[in-house]
Amino acid sequence: MTAKLTAVLDHIEAGLDGTRDRWFDLLRIPSVSAQPNHKGDCAAAAEWLRAELAAIGFEAKLVTTPGHPVVLAHHSGTAPGPRLLYYGHYDVQPAEPLELWTSPPFEPVLSEGPRGPRISARGAVDDKGQVMMWLEALRGWHAVAGGPPCPVTVLIEGEEEVGSVNLEPFLAAHRDALAADIAIISDTGMWDIDTPAVTTRLRGLVYTELTLHAAERDLHSGLYGGSALNPINALTRILGDLHDASGRIQLPGFYDGIADTSPAQMAEWAALGFDEGAFLGDIGLSKPIGEQGRSPLERMWARPTADINGIWGGYAGAGSKTVIAAQASAKVSFRLVPGQDPARVYESFKRFVADRTPADARVEFQLFGTAPGIEIPTDSPWVQAARAALADEYGRPAVLMGSGGSIPVVESMRRLLGVDSLLMGFGLADDQVHSPNEKFEWRCFHQGLRSHARLLAKLAAP
Repeated sequence: MTAKLTAVLDHIEAGLDGTRDRWFDLLRIPSVSAQPNHKGDCAAAAEWLRAELAAIGFEAKLVTTPGHPVVLAHHSGTAPGPRLLYYGHYDVQPAEPLELWTSPPFEPVLSEGPRGPRISARGAVDDKGQVMMWLEALRGWHAVAGGPPCPVTVLIEGEEEVGSVNLEPFLAAHRDALAADIAIISDTGMWDIDTPAVTTRLRGLVYTELTLHAAERDLHSGLYGGSALNPINALTRILGDLHDASGRIQLPGFYDGIADTSPAQMAEWAALGFDEGAFLGDIGLSKPIGEQGRSPLERMWARPTADINGIWGGYAGAGSKTVIAAQASAKVSFRLVPGQDPARVYESFKRFVADRTPADARVEFQLFGTAPGIEIPTDSPWVQAARAALADEYGRPAVLMGSGGSIPVVESMRRLLGVDSLLMGFGLADDQVHSPNEKFEWRCFHQGLRSHARLLAKLAAP
């Protein structure tokens, strides 16, 4: 460890009370992007972050968008080196239902948990806590060395929780200002509280809604039953064909382009000792489903899925109303892996439905979003630097893990900026992200902050 990094880590340790106070100040701002009455709060959170970045030597400004403002900041660094782009978001999910919180969602509380102190608040981990880790690491480098050891650009948006609808136009318009060799994102998790991780795989997404129309109005089921087409029956029959008995998805060409997971990666995942029974038991289930012949982590990290996320039609109120509905609808999502083309999957799904749509019925589709699966090369110097920084902090190797979810900004930055992302996050599976009583373990935050300080040293090293 260099003397400079030692001094940075010592400064971080000496200033933890101030770090926690600043984190709490940000958590108190109810920057709920989905709710119009919090528009001013989103602006306040953006300005808070701009001011904090300016205070540690960054040229920082707010950039207006048709939605919430973006924080854009730059520091030339104290020496030449790789250009780093830090991404995060200051917006949070709505806190409702409020009655399920054990403390006010925007009044952070430090309490003792089974694994030591924890902070409870909306945004504690997603993503204000994880942003504050690298922001405070940059603060440490500023205090000791006058700035980060290499050039750094910061991008913090305010619409991640509502789909980042204005992010891609922003990226395209500010391509030169965002030029970087690697983007660094902390919006992912660890394997467990003792084992750090770098996420190298993200599943993509196709999310659509379809409506099957039949008769021109709802019909009396006694008068028309047995003669008139029932669109709910037809739709459920169509969607029931999505999987075969072994769990494989039946869209033509769905698995084209997917490469098998390497034996080395499979061996590494097997060594983690994942207990699928305990994983399901925590949510009240006992039997795994999905593609047969695949290991649990392979199914969740490296294989695609198809799920019906909602289905409705006809009468759903109290009591009875015997009708044959005029239409039925469903929301369907496909989680995709590298090698799959979202546009091809969407077109294949539409053909799959059309081939099974009965006479006298018509189907309408609405596409909500698409994103391809992402795989980051595990032998890249960025991943190796992160693994080294995490090993120094935790005293054990970092896991190279996948994520069953999607982080659309990763694909957007690759496509629009030509830059890959380093996903080094510190959340845990039980942090209750998007749920009441969201929390972040102090130990995860503390070691995450130190890991980010170490990462800057590793990335800047010649």
